[in-house]
Formats: sequence, C-alpha cells, structure tokens
Amino acid sequence: MFKQLLANEYVFPLMLGFVFGILCRVSLLRTDYRQYPTYPHGKIIHVSLGVIASALGALAIPALLKENYTAVTFLTLAAQQFRDVRNMERTTLSEIDKQELVPRGGPYIEGIAMVFEGRNYLVMFTSLVTTTAMIFFNWWGGIIVGLIALALAVKLKSGKTLELIVDIVPAPVRVVGKDLYVGDIYIMNVGLEESQKIIREQGVGYILVPKDANAKVTIAHPGQRQAILHDVATQLGVFTDSGEPSLTPLVKRDLSTGRLGVFLLPQVKDPERTKAVIAAVPILESVFRMPQKTKTAKQEV
Repeated sequence: MFKQLLANEYVFPLMLGFVFGILCRVSLLRTDYRQYPTYPHGKIIHVSLGVIASALGALAIPALLKENYTAVTFLTLAAQQFRDVRNMERTTLSEIDKQELVPRGGPYIEGIAMVFEGRNYLVMFTSLVTTTAMIFFNWWGGIIVGLIALALAVKLKSGKTLELIVDIVPAPVRVVGKDLYVGDIYIMNVGLEESQKIIREQGVGYILVPKDANAKVTIAHPGQRQAILHDVATQLGVFTDSGEPSLTPLVKRDLSTGRLGVFLLPQVKDPERTKAVIAAVPILESVFRMPQKTKTAKQEV
C-alpha cells in the first residue's frame, strides 16, 4: 500500500505543495494587540481551515492532469466555505464589540473578516503554484516557487497605515468654560468639574492633517475615526468606564480644512507612544476613497 502510494508520480508534488500551504497559513497567523484570533482555540480553527485550503490548492493541478474534473469542482465548494468563514468572523467580532468600552466599529470588523477570508485564498495559491512548479520543473523548482509565494503572502499580510496619508501633530487639550478643544478644533461640552479635572490631567490631543484630497475623504469616514480610538484604547488603555459620556475619547472634524481633532484619555499617558500608535492604525479597505482618480477630477486638473 505504502509502496503503491510512493509510486504515484504526483505524491511528492502534492506533499510539497501541502507543506508550503500550511507554512503560509502559519506565517500569516498571529495574535497581536487586537487579541484576535484568541489563543489557542481561535488559532486551531484558522490553522485547520488553512490545512483544508492547502490540500485543495495542491490537488487542483494533479486532478486536471489526471482528467479528474469532478475533483476540481471542490474548489467552488471551498470558496463557499471561506465565505462562511468571513461571515463567522463578522458575527463573532460584532458580538464581542458590544462589550467594548471603545468599540471597533463595523468597517473595522468587516476589514478583519475580509482578511481572514483572503488569507485562505493566499494559502490555496501558495500550495497550487508550489505543486505546479514541482510537476513541471522538478523539486528545486517547487521549493523556489514556494519560497517566492511565501514571501509574497507575507508582504500582502499588512496593508497601509495612517501615517502614509496624514501628518500627526500634537495639540494642547483645552477646557474653555465648559467647551473642550483640541488645538482650535471643538470636541464637545463637558459640564462636570470632576470630568474637566480628569481631562486636564489625562487628556492627550492630536490634529491629523490630510496630505491630499484622497486622505481628506478617507479620514472623514466615521469608521476610520473609530479605528483610531479603538487601537489607542486597546494598546494604551482608556481612562473611562461605562456610563461616563464626558470621558469618552472622540474624533471631530474641522469642516473647513478636513483636519481631525483627536481627543484621547489613555491610561498610559505617553504622547510619543500615543503618536506612534495613531501612525500605525490601519487604513480600512472598506472606507478608503480616491476621488482624485475619477475622470472628473482629472479633467479639473
């Protein structure tokens, strides 16, 4: 039985593609400051799905070469399964978000769910090209192509961050009467003297200046603003509790210039570290806008 298995010409290409696919999924899986996926159960789920994706990707080309077209139809079933993964992540994170002091927001959740679906396709691609390269170019070709695919997958793991589209300028947090300002941008009304005292002691402010028209529209989206607040609260804590609306971190927009005033109440009051966290906030794919790429904008130029 074992000798018959080894005699099959596609056994080693399948094994190599399968291994590189699993390596791809493991390299893309990590639990960072967002604490998701959870360890170990969340990781077990995603590694298991990665194993399935790797097996399907490795089987595709050998099935075609063997003229076993029925086996290829399993790829369509896999696509449906991975869409279900996206729905599962969306549902799970939405339930978790209801209990957050500073929630992620719908666009952030949708972006995370999209990433988990897309990474399974990257695993399928890695195992597919690795198996194909070994079939046509021997084992060394499979290893070279597999390493290239791994490097490409790791490069695609992280998207763009906020520092690419805005300048982050520290600004003083001022309480004038009952009005709270970050620099010259009005944030909200704070009536309680106790809250005003906490804001003066713990408050940190920044103004985000968009670098172009695309950035101005992108950072205006409420989902992108919520992502800033959530990431800072997750990494540096937040000096508030439920039922404290006057101690809520907020982002307000200057309508005339498109700048954002960011008011934060981190537990760890470290302005430089806070600035670094804001700079590393991901640009959400679902809110990214490029009005300058339209035909109308080009005609105006």
